[in-house]
Amino acid sequence: MTGSASSLVLDHREADAARLLLPRPAVCSSAGWRNTHLELYQQPPFATAEHRHRLHAIALGLPDGAGRCAAGDRWLDGKRQSEQRQAGDLAMIPAGVAHRCSWNREARFAVLALEPEVLQQVGQDWVDPDRIELVPRFMTGPDPLVQTIVSTLTAEVEAGGWGGQLLVDSLTTALAVHLLRHYCTTQPPRSSCAGGLSAARLGQVKDYIAAHLSHDLRLVELAAIAQVSPAYFARLFKASEGLSPRQYILKQRVEQAEVLLRHSPLSLAAIAQRVGFCDQSHLTRCFKRFTNVTPAQFRQWQ
Repeated sequence: MTGSASSLVLDHREADAARLLLPRPAVCSSAGWRNTHLELYQQPPFATAEHRHRLHAIALGLPDGAGRCAAGDRWLDGKRQSEQRQAGDLAMIPAGVAHRCSWNREARFAVLALEPEVLQQVGQDWVDPDRIELVPRFMTGPDPLVQTIVSTLTAEVEAGGWGGQLLVDSLTTALAVHLLRHYCTTQPPRSSCAGGLSAARLGQVKDYIAAHLSHDLRLVELAAIAQVSPAYFARLFKASEGLSPRQYILKQRVEQAEVLLRHSPLSLAAIAQRVGFCDQSHLTRCFKRFTNVTPAQFRQWQ
């Protein structure tokens, strides 16, 4: 974070980005994610100095133990508005826009920051990237999809990254598409992906997944094989397979684990590593979701 006291600039790619702005550090935050950064805060009554964000920022009100949120004022792009702030209400703070806010009691909130280039990359299949502009929004209402994405990313932080980069990439892409449709000045037209990927492209992607199951597969590398943007790839792949890329990869990992459980003396921990799960617990959780039995039960019954 750089700048004078009257013009702070927050860069959420930095550790403890708001250290000069807020009295307390983040309760928890993401680490190592590309393009997306999540921070959770609990702060005493306070009023921030004016600041700007290098990334697009979404502020989401979180309830306290009694289910209440702290009310206050917000100044956004030269305008001021009082906010009552119910749980799940969100504010949209585009990169570079002047912003400050206050709250009248202990406050809990999340900040989800997104690289501006993501909107351009995701939107390039539908609109001119140079015309994409995020619209400022005061914290006056909820957005269930954004709330679900923040909740899922929070669970990913708390679980220590079980879902991997592919989960974060998928949620980031879904968020970007949602922002393009509902919070940007130029909205993409509705389009159909009924045809899905061509048989050749789909085969290349599936062969790559099969050969790299033990790796932390990323949406961007799968999209590169199909020669389309990550957002468009995710939609085309689901139209072709009936599953999202992440669901398909989990299914392939479980099926490969079944083969090893039948024909290999490897331990459950070694099998988990061999097929790309974070650890044995991650294997067990996903395996039971797909088969309704644990890996140990499956091996015992073979």
